[in-house]
Amino acid sequence: MVCSMLLTLKYVSKIFYRYDVDWVGDVLPKPWHQIRLVAFLNHTSLFEPVFLGGVPNHFVWRLAAHGVVPAADKTTGRPLVGMIFKFVAHHVVAITRERDHTWFQLLNRIDPDSMVIILPEGRMKRANGLDLHGNPMSVRGGIADILLAMKQGRMLVAYSGGLHHVQHPGGFPRIFKTVRLRLEVLDIAGYIEEIMRNGGADQFKKNVMRDLDRRRDFYCPDEELRKTA
Repeated sequence: MVCSMLLTLKYVSKIFYRYDVDWVGDVLPKPWHQIRLVAFLNHTSLFEPVFLGGVPNHFVWRLAAHGVVPAADKTTGRPLVGMIFKFVAHHVVAITRERDHTWFQLLNRIDPDSMVIILPEGRMKRANGLDLHGNPMSVRGGIADILLAMKQGRMLVAYSGGLHHVQHPGGFPRIFKTVRLRLEVLDIAGYIEEIMRNGGADQFKKNVMRDLDRRRDFYCPDEELRKTA
């Protein structure tokens, strides 16, 4: 059921949107294989499932069969949006913004076959470049916990060009636009080792946050390209 819904969403999205998807960094062999963690950066809209139009079918199948998606409890609590979220992955786990029992429930959901999809910034960027409260966007530390829980496999970092030109928070979606995505695959064990070399376990979480902020700012598709979409 979930796979059918996701594939339907993928092909409907391909009808209404154009896709500019490319790889950055060192591209590992068979980059779509062995992915355990997907970090989606530059979160701008709840309409982001349209990016499924740019991924292969076997990735969609894995998401349906083994996907674990943390979602804010206030989002899953909305009648329509909450219902839609139930169809995007095998496990959708409602979490608060605190490191509480909901976060540890998420970590306990991770098994050797799981593929976790996370929005590490934890909130949406508004058109002014800031979050709802006027603060700069930055990666939060939860993704570091997930990396340490997984220890191995691959992390796919998806750098979004943003969807304010498609659907900004509170607005109605527009069609026949170009959506842009840059993809990078990192070996989790190697990434953990690299981050640990620069400060050890005490600085691990802070250094992961800083590194992903840097990668997002460097690899996200250019703002000027999105303005002309």
